[in-house]
Order: sequence, then structure tokens, then C-alpha cells
Amino acid sequence: MAALLCGRPVFRSWLCRGALKGPGRLYRAAVCSELKQPLAVGELAPRPVLPHEVRVDVHFCGVNFADILVCSGQYQEKPHLPFTPGMEFSGTILETGTDVSTVKEGDRVIGVSHINAMAEECITDQKTVWRIPENLPLLEAATLPVTYGTAILALEHRARTQSGETVLVTAAAGATGLAVIDVATNVLQAKVIAVAGSDEKCKLAMQRGAQFSVNYSQGSLKEAVKQLVGSGGVNVAIDMVGGDVFLEALRSLAWEGRIVVIGFAGGNIASVPANLLLLKNISAMGLYWGRYQFQNFPVFSKSLNSALQYYHQGRIQPYVGKVFKLEEYRISRVSL
Repeated sequence: MAALLCGRPVFRSWLCRGALKGPGRLYRAAVCSELKQPLAVGELAPRPVLPHEVRVDVHFCGVNFADILVCSGQYQEKPHLPFTPGMEFSGTILETGTDVSTVKEGDRVIGVSHINAMAEECITDQKTVWRIPENLPLLEAATLPVTYGTAILALEHRARTQSGETVLVTAAAGATGLAVIDVATNVLQAKVIAVAGSDEKCKLAMQRGAQFSVNYSQGSLKEAVKQLVGSGGVNVAIDMVGGDVFLEALRSLAWEGRIVVIGFAGGNIASVPANLLLLKNISAMGLYWGRYQFQNFPVFSKSLNSALQYYHQGRIQPYVGKVFKLEEYRISRVSL
């Protein structure tokens, strides 16, 4: 899930808030008024918090590939125009509703929201914020919700990755890919083959902990994997590209291997050849991390708690590719 700055890809970007705003005052936000057009920064009037909600002074907001899709009308969820994008954030609690008991004013938190986080403040349900320790900087904290939440559920909950197994991850230099590498290598003690579309991206993935890398633009992914691990194949594949890359990753699986589909950054959705599932007893499954918030909240919450725990234990180290101010950021028209 690479972020984009003015239509140019970067590996990870973070939105930094400006001057402190308090409840009752206008606050700045990035606003999408028309799909597939650049965002505008405007001033919005805050609304009152409901009894179960909190108002957060947003310090950093993650910029995800999903934000690009939302602002292009290509995401599975389509908010009504105009709206403020932004799905994850770090900051401090400004105000709490009358029924809030989990956090208090001044607490440092990370959180998730359907939209609205790309602003100087946002309001969300108390269930979707998590207090963070003082030794966790707000910049690094903002990297944890979407990418590490996704990586943890993909590897642990869906693929049931075991120590010593080999994990192949596509779009490995994107934010989620780097999180998958971090968790697989440093938490689960798995071997990682990073797959990306350029030597530069492969180099970054190796620097972040992958044991091997494959530039799929230079030849057959399946053959490259075979040269690395032999005909046995890989135990787990985490795919965010789709299309032919997905199919080659599927064909690279070992006996009883598992492939987890997270996204389609390449723009093409492949059909699964069911005969391959049968011949090697392999499993193909999907992961829509945000859906767990509504379908199985304990699992959703556990992914965030695990990310915080792993950071506290020094087992993961999030990567931040770029930081910029609110007024510097635009989501421009993109081709997918």
C-alpha cells in the first residue's frame, strides 16, 4: 500500500498536523469534494462529541493506498461527498463523551476511523482508540494501526504462520509489505522472500529484514522462487498486487501452503484456478482487515494490542518513508 504525493509513489508518508486546535474552534482538514481530483485544505466547524465518543488532537495521520482508492471512488466503501479521508492516526485526547471510561483527556493514543483522520482533529468511538506508552513516539505510533494490524492478522490469524516457515510477500516495499517483513522476520521467526518491481524496492525490503528478494519485472516470479527455495515452494504468500503476480505466487506455494489476498495494487483481479488448490492441498483466502472492526471486534482489537506489545518488546521497528505538513499534501488523480 504505497502512498502517493502529487501522483508520485513513495514508500510511506505521514500527515503532520499544524497548530493546536481545541474543541469549539474551526480546524483544518483535507477535503475531497470531487472524486479523482486533488484534495483541498479547508476549515471545518467541529461537532459535539456523543456520549461514547472522543475528540482527538491528531498529530500524525497515515497516508495509505486505500485513501487513494477512496478519493478515486474505487474503494469497496464509498463515503458521500464531500468528505475528509484518513483511516488511522496518532494524537492526544482533547475531549471525552459522558460515557467514555477507557481514556481521559490528555492521553496519548493511536486510533482508526472509517474516514476523517486527515485533519487537525477527529471524533471517533472510544473503542477505536488505544492508549500508547510514553516511550512510543507519536510518529512511529501512527504507523501501527492499518499496516501492522493488517500484517499481524494476515500472518497470524489467517495464514497461521509458524516459526521456520518461508513467507513470500508481494509489493514488499510498500507500507504493508514492510510491516509483513518486520512481523514475519522478527516476531514469527520466519524466512521472507520479498517481491517488488524494481531493484531499489528490493534493496529496501532486504534492508528491512527480508532474507531474499525478487524483482518480478525481470522474469518469472515462480522460477526465481524455485531457484531460492527449490521445488518445494513457500509455505505462505501474502499478496497485494493481484493479476499475474498473484497467480505466480499461488503456483509457488508448497504442499498445504496458504496464500492471503490483501489487495490489487496492480489493478487486475485474477481468477483462482481451483485445480491448483486441489493438487497441492493449498488454501487461498482473503483479508479485509477493516471489516473485522464490525464482524469480529475482539480479533480486530487484538491486532492493535499485539502491534503495541511487539513494539514495547522491541520486536518490530516501523518504517516511515516521508513526513509532510497538512497544507503540503494532495491526493492527485491516479491510474490503477
